[in-house]
Amino acid sequence: MGNLLYIIAVILIILWAIGFISYNFGGLIHILLVIAIIAVILRVIQGKKIL
Repeated sequence: MGNLLYIIAVILIILWAIGFISYNFGGLIHILLVIAIIAVILRVIQGKKIL
């Protein structure tokens, strides 16, 4: 489950970068980035090992 969370976070960050460059995704991609960051922060707060 933990690895899946990081895979999703990495995918969302990549999508954000693509959207930032191409401006096609607009505000949606930034929302996805925020979700990815929150997921990583929750893992750190829970004290689970990163990767």
